Amino acid sequence: MNVLLVAEEAAGLRTLELLAATEHRVVAVATEAGGEERGAGVAGLAHRLRVEVWPSLLVTQPSFAERLENLGVDLLLNVHSLHLVDAAVLAAPRIGSFNLHPGRLPEYSGLSAPSWALYNGERRSGVTLHWMAPRVDAGPIAYQRLFDIGSGDNGLSVSVACVRHGLPLVEELLSSAQRDPASIPAREQDLSRRRYYPRAGPHGARLPWSLPARSLVDFVRASDYSPFRSPWGHPRTRRGDEELEVVQAATTATTAGAPPGTVGAEHENGVLVAAVDEWVLVERIRRGGYATAPAEALQAGSRLDPGPPVVTPLDRGEQG
Repeated sequence: MNVLLVAEEAAGLRTLELLAATEHRVVAVATEAGGEERGAGVAGLAHRLRVEVWPSLLVTQPSFAERLENLGVDLLLNVHSLHLVDAAVLAAPRIGSFNLHPGRLPEYSGLSAPSWALYNGERRSGVTLHWMAPRVDAGPIAYQRLFDIGSGDNGLSVSVACVRHGLPLVEELLSSAQRDPASIPAREQDLSRRRYYPRAGPHGARLPWSLPARSLVDFVRASDYSPFRSPWGHPRTRRGDEELEVVQAATTATTAGAPPGTVGAEHENGVLVAAVDEWVLVERIRRGGYATAPAEALQAGSRLDPGPPVVTPLDRGEQG
């Protein structure tokens, strides 16, 4: 089969490695520029494999459909590329166009799905391989795999799990498409359960200490992609005029008995800060962009800025 891979990030890199190990022909890789000079990223690997590299922006242009038809593309596989693919391009491949989405559909459509699942306190997440449609993340589901989220997981570990569980779905798609394209499942999504999430995190990336401790800690770990850069940034709080980033925190199951945002006692693993219901243990913090000991930045008895009013993210619906 002839496959066009539209891909970014580690998931795209791993998918290209998978395709290269099969008998299928990768017609080209459409990806963002950057990294190829250093041999890094999706483009760098494509060059080493002697696969053509095209600008991923091409998928937004209706005229690109004719090029795919002339090349006999059987499958378009989109992996973590965020361009809105033109409807004519989606219809051009002989078998179909598919997207590997790092979230459980239809509940977690849109962007930053691993982080949103953590923020919402989910115990399970998932990865979905679905037929692409003009409406983002709304096409019929071909394959889906769910997995547990542990108390020690963070944004990075859930994202990595999505890649680990997603690659076998790509293998299953390739096998079915080669054997009998008609056997590829197409389960329509229940769009009444659809929730579209934005790229940016909640609360303007600021910690509302009026939230329950569990919610605050889930927000912190949803933002944690250490040692890599967090797509949301670390949640911020303010002590006076000083901005602080909370990198790691834990619940304590100890009633606070103080107004939210009150800095409590120093602990062997950090400093206590009052949430609306219990103390939160702030274990790692950044000040001025650099790691610092929580006890150096948080003075017992002081008050942190209470943060913004709590607002539930809106379902923005169609194409985001």
